Amino acid sequence: MRIVTRTIDARADTFDELRALSLGHVARSRAELGCLEHGVAIDANDGLRIIFFERWADGPALGRAFQGAGIAGVRREGRGARGAFSATSTTGRRG
Repeated sequence: MRIVTRTIDARADTFDELRALSLGHVARSRAELGCLEHGVAIDANDGLRIIFFERWADGPALGRAFQGAGIAGVRREGRGARGAFSATSTTGRRG
């Protein structure tokens, strides 16, 4: 199983657009083969930070997701001064 977390730090003037793009991204990902869980939330401590949490069945499923529109589409559409992106990825085992 692969667990991925991502954050987008938006600006106040672009937050609504990035939120909408993020919701679309999550909806597409949930339909992909191997997606076990995918959610998006707003950070309670920083109202401009959008947080993603994903669980994928395995590395190949995650790889296929990265080849699709996925987060790259959100990055492309929300590029530039609209938001800064960071990501971390960890591998876990089902237990």
